[in-house]
Amino acid sequence: MSRQTRLNTSLWAYLRWPFIFLLLLLIMDIGIFGVNKKAGIMAGIFSLLYLFVMLILYFLKKPKLNSELVKFAAAYGQVQRQLLKELIIPYGILDIEGHLLWANDELFNIIGQEKPANRSITNVFPEILKEQFPKDQEDIELHLNKDDKAYRVLLRRVVIPDFDDYGNWIYEEDIENMANILIVMYLYDETEILGLKQENNDQKMIVGLLYIDNYEEALESIDEVKRSLLTALVDRKINKYMQGISAIIKKLEKDKYIFVFQKKYLPQLQISKFSLLEEVRAVNIGNEMAVTISMGLGVNEVSYEKAYEYARAAIDLALGRGGDQAVVKEGERILYYGGKSVSVEKSTRVKARVKAHALKEFVEAKDKVVIMGHSIADIDSFGSAVGVYRIAKTLNKKAHIVIQEVTSSIRPMLNRFLNNPDYEDDMILNNEQAIAAVDVNTLVVIVDVNRPNYTQCPKLLELAQTVVILDHHRQSGEAIDNAVLSYIEPYASSACEMVAEILQYIGEGLRLKQVEADAMYAGMMIDTNNFLTKTGVRTFEAAAYLRRNGADITKIRKMFRTEMNEYMRKAESITSTEIFMKYYALAECNPRGVDSPTVVAAQVANELLNIDHTKASFVFTEYQDKIYISARSIDEVNVQVVMEKIGGGGHMSVAGAQLKGSTIQEAMERIKEVLRKMTENGEI
Repeated sequence: MSRQTRLNTSLWAYLRWPFIFLLLLLIMDIGIFGVNKKAGIMAGIFSLLYLFVMLILYFLKKPKLNSELVKFAAAYGQVQRQLLKELIIPYGILDIEGHLLWANDELFNIIGQEKPANRSITNVFPEILKEQFPKDQEDIELHLNKDDKAYRVLLRRVVIPDFDDYGNWIYEEDIENMANILIVMYLYDETEILGLKQENNDQKMIVGLLYIDNYEEALESIDEVKRSLLTALVDRKINKYMQGISAIIKKLEKDKYIFVFQKKYLPQLQISKFSLLEEVRAVNIGNEMAVTISMGLGVNEVSYEKAYEYARAAIDLALGRGGDQAVVKEGERILYYGGKSVSVEKSTRVKARVKAHALKEFVEAKDKVVIMGHSIADIDSFGSAVGVYRIAKTLNKKAHIVIQEVTSSIRPMLNRFLNNPDYEDDMILNNEQAIAAVDVNTLVVIVDVNRPNYTQCPKLLELAQTVVILDHHRQSGEAIDNAVLSYIEPYASSACEMVAEILQYIGEGLRLKQVEADAMYAGMMIDTNNFLTKTGVRTFEAAAYLRRNGADITKIRKMFRTEMNEYMRKAESITSTEIFMKYYALAECNPRGVDSPTVVAAQVANELLNIDHTKASFVFTEYQDKIYISARSIDEVNVQVVMEKIGGGGHMSVAGAQLKGSTIQEAMERIKEVLRKMTENGEI
């Protein structure tokens, strides 16, 4: 298409019709002249007369026609301008530098004074920056607030064509100098729409489950005549709290509730950090044991059925983390509240018996059992694996224990199994051998860990069709999905304690060998810091069972005595200790010449708790291109929550974390910042 103005094409086509008609007359004259010369001459005279009159009219009327066109264009442009000026949608024109060139009345009503906008639209709307202007024909949308109103802003790039020296239009693709580019700005008031969206979101229902953690234990700790009163007081606290958020609550069992409430109350609960946890714990009418509750909330905008599934997953997670806390699950996002109190040991062993029978059935159904613990195995991981190994051998199944790296913490005990005629040569496998050994008829048992990335060989979890988990660490949002049996008991002191209980319900004439009892007893000793941490009645019952099976305490103590170099590294770490905020001990453990620096760091963390007024200790060590953090406390600080802030986990009094791509100083600063913020927020 030619570069002539498109606006004039139709007009000039109309004005050309007289010339076209003249051409037709000339053709007709030629035809008539061929038939009759006189008639042709007369027709030619009339055609010349028509041409003469047409030219006179054309040249006489052209100035007037152009004048009328100009007047019409001016009037039409004025109408357009007036329409835009009075347009109900706020509308403005900016140059490419962000200066406001023109605005209609509605936009002026919003921006108020014109001068700041003339200098830069950013002076009026800080959200609109020059860098955000559209670079091509695609519109840009922004959202901003002004004078308690919300607006959706649409920015559109407009190119005003120019004329060349011959009157032809220059289009955008020919423009090198972009001085004639303008930005058109529309503002749409979305205050009401957003308000309705928020109201709709606030009215969505959240499903919650509430369980009393220690119902039976709390009732047993009080006189029988006061038990009904204690139950009534707890019920009253729960119902009064639910009334405050207009919730519907229904008691499912004596210690289980389900409740439903509107989403608009959720921020209120989160700000108060679910104060019901504290209120119920404060109920005391002479009961020796405080009543604690766990809450699981499911948030799903699609269906109530899915929200209930989330609530079930959340309450399982709360219980798996030791109870006395609230967990909110919204899709993949999981939030934790509470969990400050020390977990109370369950006196009943019914759960252990049920899990033992289930484990026995899974072992009997498979041809082979592969057991693995966490990476950089410690004696608790190895000892519990040995216990499961004995279960498999008692049931006449082939069994293997996966250990990729042998550290000084397990080497003395492991050496007692190697080259031992009572054990097969392939009892211990590395990762590659374990991957080759796993098939469809293999049961994989995970001990002393419940996070897939922390296992000895995460690849086995993908290969195995049947996975069992036996662990005493609190659960986190990261879990092993394909487990057919999950026995996670955060009340237990160690994985060896859990396996020792399970062994007693396997039957089949199972009896541990002395070396196996030694390994499990050593695991309990290390994880409880010589029975000083997280010990309960069941801990000593498990220890008694291992003693009856021949565990030799003297031999275990000699086996795990510290080498001189490790003792010196511990002394150096303790000497370098920094006391932060009066109550937190932070130290660096130098791994120089130490075979298992993470174990030494854990021992240093335990030692630092002996310093007066120390609420928690954090020891940092660099090992295998990672920073390992060992966190310990007695009862005043939940170090599990602290470690979860940086991606770790554990127990209330024993926790840890691993950081990649960080230095020890950076890791220390992160811990300090977490402690500072948690103290300011009242979390510790």
